[in-house]
Amino acid sequence: MTIGSERTAWFRDTFDAVTQNMELALLGKRHVIRLTLTCLVSEGHLLIEDFPGTGKTMLARALAGTLEGSHARIQFTPDLLPSDVTGVSVYEQNKGTFNFHPGPIFHSIVLADEINRASPKTQSALLEVMEEGHVTVDGVSHDVPQPFMVIATQNPIEQAGTYPLPEAQLDRFLMKTSVGYPGAEATEELLHDSRVRDRAALVKPIMGMDLVRDMSRIADEVHVDGAVVTYVRKLAEASRGMEHVRLGVSPRGCLALIRVIKTWAAADGREYVVPEDVAELAHPVLSHRLILDGEAQFRGVEADQVVDELLDRVRVPSLRA
Repeated sequence: MTIGSERTAWFRDTFDAVTQNMELALLGKRHVIRLTLTCLVSEGHLLIEDFPGTGKTMLARALAGTLEGSHARIQFTPDLLPSDVTGVSVYEQNKGTFNFHPGPIFHSIVLADEINRASPKTQSALLEVMEEGHVTVDGVSHDVPQPFMVIATQNPIEQAGTYPLPEAQLDRFLMKTSVGYPGAEATEELLHDSRVRDRAALVKPIMGMDLVRDMSRIADEVHVDGAVVTYVRKLAEASRGMEHVRLGVSPRGCLALIRVIKTWAAADGREYVVPEDVAELAHPVLSHRLILDGEAQFRGVEADQVVDELLDRVRVPSLRA
């Protein structure tokens, strides 16, 4: 079953409109914004790792401001408890029962700011909800709103008093990216508008959560040729035997890559994916899933370098016309 040109055009136009709206808050970062929207439509979660002051929190707030849904921000600190994230059951004496008081995780868009500053116990409170869409408290499951997305940020240079995310939790994030410094033109425009204290306030809601669900259904129908599927499989298999790689791409990583390239193709107005989509999204989807050995860290080898080598090693397929 094909999507149809009208639905594909609607998807592309809606995607572009949301991107332009978010660019009011984050100047000159169209590619990062498109990655964020791709992650949302693909029903995944995003990890942003970058230096202070580059707009990590602004990106999350711009997305929340664009959608007509609820959002919350959790500032992760060493003394944050799991119940501060998920909620807690409180005994009400006048009723003689325990009532569940939901925590900030029960919102559509949740910003987990500086997630690596919280203890591993608190970090693990996100594992269940990010994978299964519900929270279990005192043996009772509570569903979170759908669609649901966690945007977590962390600072790569301040390691004192932080707790690195374990591999199991890194794998829960569909993509990992960075915002980076703006270009010269965007920087000057930002400085000329220095009177604007909060650029995220410029973003107005233009899309409801029901439209996000519609876009997700359209993206699911994008055609993936068998040659592309084989290409993704070969990338994963090759990653497991590469030098400096202790743990390669898992089947979950392969599924993640297929999901995002389908959304990326629809955002480009296509009803099918091409191998170039795989190459373009390999870094944000695969780099944080590659666990390097100690020697690689000693030599300064980074996961992005391994992904580059991986793309060079595996032959790109040729699709039929």
